[in-house]
Amino acid sequence: MQMNQKLSLPTMGCGTWAWGNRLLWGYDESMDQQLQEVFNLCVSNGVTLFDTGDSYGTGKLNGRSESLLGQFSREYSGLNSDQICIATKLAAYPWRFTRNAMISACEASAKRLGRNVDLVQMHWSTANYFPWQEWPLLEGLGDLYEQGEVKGVGLSNYGPKRLKKVDQKFRDRGVPITTLQVQYSLLSTYPITELGLKEVCDELGITLIAYSPLALGILTGKYSENGPFPKGIRGLVFRQILPGVKPLLSCLKEISDSRNKTLSQVAINWCICKGTIPIPGAKNPEQARQNIGALGWKLDSGEVEELDKAAACVDKKMVQNIFQTK
Repeated sequence: MQMNQKLSLPTMGCGTWAWGNRLLWGYDESMDQQLQEVFNLCVSNGVTLFDTGDSYGTGKLNGRSESLLGQFSREYSGLNSDQICIATKLAAYPWRFTRNAMISACEASAKRLGRNVDLVQMHWSTANYFPWQEWPLLEGLGDLYEQGEVKGVGLSNYGPKRLKKVDQKFRDRGVPITTLQVQYSLLSTYPITELGLKEVCDELGITLIAYSPLALGILTGKYSENGPFPKGIRGLVFRQILPGVKPLLSCLKEISDSRNKTLSQVAINWCICKGTIPIPGAKNPEQARQNIGALGWKLDSGEVEELDKAAACVDKKMVQNIFQTK
């Protein structure tokens, strides 16, 4: 058996859900040059974790996010190139029901990336609807780790009860769970405040990754309740949520003005202060620069408390991922 190398995780990562996604994020191939610049900017500034999924990319573009990441990492030769960590999430598709299905899926991801996957993650738990499907898929992830094909194994959208069960089973095999990824932001505090996930992760030595830390862009302050709104599904979400978040946005604005930061930077920094690794997405260099500006400083406990209070007063929060388990 090969020795597993240690994963090194940065303070913040970059989510690549939008890379290849036409439906929600309006991707097209003409954006590839900009996305390469995003990648280069991130890595050279120490944002070396890239989170992707084998289901990212709509329709014929399925797997596009992984292919682009592979291309970008091959073409990058600057600072921190040896630190690049690619984390992919393998989908629990209904036609994947054996441990070998997960091994093949990871091999297909590695082929698209042109390199090994560093951190392989279960994209979601099937416990809520096909409980029998879940264990063989997780066993496959354990096999990948044991065979030295990946440096670490992670989970996504798991709650504490389910997490403890899986962790125990993996421990019996000598396979550590490195990370757990959940939807977490000032508009999605549920996994931590209501499920108590942070305490459980700390106890088990698991790092929490926060996806959607800007709540699809609502927390950037770029949009007002009167519009204009983004196209498609995001626009519908914005219409529903924006009217109720004014007090939270004004609290963010107050802190961002006094700190000479942007609303996004404060919202991302709040996630860091909560002991998570946020993975905001970026579709262009400007957004990447914005995100990077969340690093190198920290909100004080008073500011975090103010934001917590403002977040607790919001009626309409982000809808939880339907696959999030208890």
